[in-house]
Amino acid sequence: MAGKSADATSTPPTPEAQLRGFIAKMDSKDQALFRAVRSAVRRRLPTANELVYDYPGNLVISYTPTELGKEGILSLAGRPGDLRLYFGNGPRLPDPKKLLMGSAGMVRYVPVESARRLANPHIEALIAGAIARSGVPLATKGRGAVVIKKDGASQRPRGKPKK
Repeated sequence: MAGKSADATSTPPTPEAQLRGFIAKMDSKDQALFRAVRSAVRRRLPTANELVYDYPGNLVISYTPTELGKEGILSLAGRPGDLRLYFGNGPRLPDPKKLLMGSAGMVRYVPVESARRLANPHIEALIAGAIARSGVPLATKGRGAVVIKKDGASQRPRGKPKK
């Protein structure tokens, strides 16, 4: 049609494409780690929704049975040179090896240097505990959706932290 631009008929990017774009703003080493850990968490929680929050300098994915972040079971938080796995109900999780860090009221975290860390039996026990203590059960079938919770269009590129 005359007068219509190509942009008017183009399809908006999918949430998965938007998430990939957010990850692409990270340094290459951080990208690789974030993708690997995301895949490992996704395999463990295939029916959870991935709620994506793209903040300046920080990318967070909350894994939740609903579209409410407060019901998150696990969350990944990545910033330059630092990836953390957060556990919902963290303060109430049994942690005999004292792996959990932080003092927030609802969550605790472990630093993640590689996706293999999630296969550690003590980390796996923490993950199982977080799932068991979730206030809302995960679906038994299907695949969770990627849900962009904050518009990343206005966000700054991720790079080395400013000194």
